[in-house]
Amino acid sequence: MRYGVLGTGDVGRALAGKLVELGHEVCLGSRTKDNAAAVEWADGAGPTAQHGTFADAAAFGEVVVNAVGGRVALTVLRSAGEEHLDGKVLLDVSNPLAIEDGELRLSPVESDSVGEQIQREFPGTRVVKSLNTVNCQVMVEPSRVPGEHQIFVSGDDENAKEQVTALLGEFGWPAQRVFDLGDIRTARAVEMYLPLWVKLMQNIGHADFNIEVRGAR
Repeated sequence: MRYGVLGTGDVGRALAGKLVELGHEVCLGSRTKDNAAAVEWADGAGPTAQHGTFADAAAFGEVVVNAVGGRVALTVLRSAGEEHLDGKVLLDVSNPLAIEDGELRLSPVESDSVGEQIQREFPGTRVVKSLNTVNCQVMVEPSRVPGEHQIFVSGDDENAKEQVTALLGEFGWPAQRVFDLGDIRTARAVEMYLPLWVKLMQNIGHADFNIEVRGAR
C-alpha cells in the first residue's frame, strides 16, 4: 500500500521506516519540500521511500498517518488539504502535550481529544486513534517489551479500525492484543494516559515498557 506519514520527528521516521521495511511505499511529509530530515530519511530508506510537503504526502497515501504533535495536528492537516484526506483512513498517533513552566501540560484534556478534533474538522476522513500510549520504537517492535501487553484503538468507523488493526499486526501486535476501546470519544482516555506514561518512564529509566490489562476469569 501507499502511506503518507506526516511528521519528520522520531515518531514519523520510525513509522515510515517500518512501513518501508514491510514493503509499502511511503511519502514522508513536512512543512517544506526540502526538509533536511525528510530528504536524509528518503535518501537512506530506499526506492520505495520519497518525501514532500504535507499535502504531497497526504495526496500520495492511501492511508495517512498523523505523526506530528497533537497541538499542531489541525494546522498540519489543514495544510495537507481536506481533499487529500477525504474518504481515507487517518491513523492519529499524536499526543496533545507541551512543557509549560517546567510542567507537562495537556490540551485538550478530559472533555475533548485531538482524535475528536480531527474527526470533527474532517468528517469525511475515517480517524483511528492508536499507538500513542507507547514509545515510537515499541510502536513498530512490540517484542522489545516482554509479555502480553496491549495497544488500543479508538474510532467511529469499524472498517477503519479493522484496517488499522491489520497494520498493527504487520508491526507485530497480534489481533488479540489490540484492545478496541470504542468510538473516537475514547481517545480522551488514551491521551490522558500520557502524564502517567512520562512518570513511569522517569521511574523505570527507559521507554521500553507498556501496560498489560488483566481481569478475573
